[in-house]
Amino acid sequence: MRQCRHRRSPACGRAPMVSSPHPLFGQDMNILFVVSGLLHVYQRKIDSEEDTCLFVVRPGEMVGQLAVLTGEPLIFTIKANRDCSFLSISKAHFYEIMRKQPTVVLGVAHTVVKRVSSFVRQIDFALDWMEVEAGRAVYRQGDKSDCTYIVLSGRLRSVIRKDDGKKRLAGEYGRGDLIGVVETLTHQARATTVHAVRDSELAKLPTGALTSIKRRYPQVVTRLIHLLGEKILGSLQQGTVTGVSLEALPSQPEAPPAPWLLQAWAWALNLALEGACPILLLTSDNIKQRLGSAALDSIHEYRLSSWLGQQEDIHRIVLYQADSTLTPWTQRCVRQADCVLIVGLGEQEPTVGELERMLESTAVRAQKQLVLLHREDGPAPSRTVEWLNMRSWCSGHLHLCCPRRVFSRRSMPKLVEMYQRVFQRPPDRHSDFSRLARVLTGNAIALVLGGGGARGCAQVGIIRALTECGIPVDMVGGTSIGAFMGALYSEERNYSQIRIRAKQWAEDMTSMVKTVLDLTYPITSMFSGAGFNSSICSVFKDRQIEDLWIPYFTITTDITASAMRVHTDGSLWRYVRASMSLSGYMPPLCDPKDGHLLMDGGYINNLPADVARSMGAKVVIAIDVGSQDETDLTNYGDALSGWWLLWKRWNPLATKVKVLNMAEIQTRLAYVCCVRQLEMVKNSEYCEYLRPPIDSYGTLDFGKFNEICEVGYQHGRTVFDIWVRSGVLEKMLQDRQGTSKMKACDVLTCPNASFTDLAEIVSRIEPAKVATVDDESDYQTEYEEELPDGPKDAYADFQSAPAHVGSDSVSCPHLPVPLG
Repeated sequence: MRQCRHRRSPACGRAPMVSSPHPLFGQDMNILFVVSGLLHVYQRKIDSEEDTCLFVVRPGEMVGQLAVLTGEPLIFTIKANRDCSFLSISKAHFYEIMRKQPTVVLGVAHTVVKRVSSFVRQIDFALDWMEVEAGRAVYRQGDKSDCTYIVLSGRLRSVIRKDDGKKRLAGEYGRGDLIGVVETLTHQARATTVHAVRDSELAKLPTGALTSIKRRYPQVVTRLIHLLGEKILGSLQQGTVTGVSLEALPSQPEAPPAPWLLQAWAWALNLALEGACPILLLTSDNIKQRLGSAALDSIHEYRLSSWLGQQEDIHRIVLYQADSTLTPWTQRCVRQADCVLIVGLGEQEPTVGELERMLESTAVRAQKQLVLLHREDGPAPSRTVEWLNMRSWCSGHLHLCCPRRVFSRRSMPKLVEMYQRVFQRPPDRHSDFSRLARVLTGNAIALVLGGGGARGCAQVGIIRALTECGIPVDMVGGTSIGAFMGALYSEERNYSQIRIRAKQWAEDMTSMVKTVLDLTYPITSMFSGAGFNSSICSVFKDRQIEDLWIPYFTITTDITASAMRVHTDGSLWRYVRASMSLSGYMPPLCDPKDGHLLMDGGYINNLPADVARSMGAKVVIAIDVGSQDETDLTNYGDALSGWWLLWKRWNPLATKVKVLNMAEIQTRLAYVCCVRQLEMVKNSEYCEYLRPPIDSYGTLDFGKFNEICEVGYQHGRTVFDIWVRSGVLEKMLQDRQGTSKMKACDVLTCPNASFTDLAEIVSRIEPAKVATVDDESDYQTEYEEELPDGPKDAYADFQSAPAHVGSDSVSCPHLPVPLG
């Protein structure tokens, strides 16, 4: 114990807080025993900018004991408005006292209970605590609504079953979230089925207890309406992704990555994530260093779970690095993770080992992502389909081209020394590790390229401008010519090669000999498609979409099912060709998977920024090269003679007429259906819309490749330079959860925190003078679904402590990471 004397001047208006240091430094809250003077304990009310003094700690009294007993961060601000002397008892010393004199806990706990109102104690008594194993259902769709659940730890997933039997994700919930409150308030049957993604702990609040709170404190009901309204509005706006726990699991136990390689990879990812948000990397070794050599023993289960929960509150992402074998720590990682990263070496055989087999049967609800590592000077990705076919339970995959230091064999001390130097430099925003970090944190930037024939050559120039201005791209999508250019960009890491290959193909498109040889009897189309297929296939060979460096998708129109198709896997050249198949010119391509007829994607979605958004992109850079329709056309009456048009065009003395040719008619038809969608995309907040000045170029002007490409480059360079100078680029790269870094006082005293924990709400608001309210509420809130990429700012008011009385904790909710 140590004695401290603090002098504060109340006139200055900013008395230092007496609380634990920032949790990032691994220190805990102390118990403060007042010897002389007074300590004032403040807490900010909900929706208020002023702190309210809850109580005063007098000589002989203590404060901070709840934080020490529960291990949770402090939720109060403690100030000494005048000279005060107190004893500070650290958590470590207090636990030593507990071991020697266990009964001291009762006395300290009694001092906590004395400050809690009888009503809060009643609510705490009414709460039932329950543990739910991963994969288990909390309740099912159609069940009776007799209670509300509060998530204390873990993650839950809500799924709705439609009338046709299909299931759809309705939302995910993390620590501090309320579940089933709408059905409970409105006395409706459960609208969804809720499963535990991982081992979770819940507090169950019966309907009677909720009714009791409604009667005595109607402000709680008002607050719930406000919170639910924000959640629904946020769902419509599609926004924030907050904290999540990840697990790095080595693949291929028959030939697993060496420990130094896995450690180097984990540190490289840690560096990339650290540039975006607060992150903590945990291994079995540093757990033992922090909590003792016996921390992973079963007898310390509660202590470890509590500590890990605190770390997930404090950090945006907790990265759990599993051991290379099936140890208790590895099992803990699987149970704790919201998303599991399976790390493999792309050059090795895609075998499935013991750890992955255990994962398939254990973590049935957690998202699983395959991450394949590649050498800088190694071959391009291949055989990815084999990896995925053997892991059908993986939701997605990413290829990482690793710096040489990741594959440089070093002893652990040398590795530590090297990464200490590496961490002193900012991460490279263009590295594949930074791309993975942005994907995991919901900050991915997508590039979407529209259709427009030869005008799409401008997209090559814009890609050059993107690269020169330092704008990273994490996902690429396209339609028609945009599908072709986007596939080149996703496959080729060198801009010079992109331009060379695109130009060669454009020149091939101007060959009259190949065009004439491909003519056929025009029943389905003017051309057989064989020549066009050959030109596309010569560019992409037998490359699969899964083998591309950057995640890629293309859009086609399925005329068999009259629907839009989004292709993220399969034969690259075939789906690029299908997306470029204008009706009348090319026959539909038969999908090799199901035989459906696929046509140009421009008929249904010529600029699929909305698709990229639904796949997890925070910002979508959309490049529109479609034709601008000319409306000043010649009125030629009820009939039109081609011979008359030919005469008008060949006769230099004849008056010129403006009549659309077949290509222009097809182009206009292609864009009619997606005009409304295009306007919605252009006006959306997430989309950065660009249209280079290419209206003077025709759909088939492939011979002007250099000229069109230069127009795109100059336009892109102008726009992107403005982005850099005005801060638009910096905003794109900021973490979507917040623009400012977390400060010690923000975490510990939570000046802006509000809680869904009803006991906490009751303890913070003033009772109504006339507390009369019917059991049946006069309102009904529709429970809208949450999209997988999470609602924007919907959970700002869902930061909550566990629902036991006066819990000293602050948490950030855990929403899913779109890994599409």
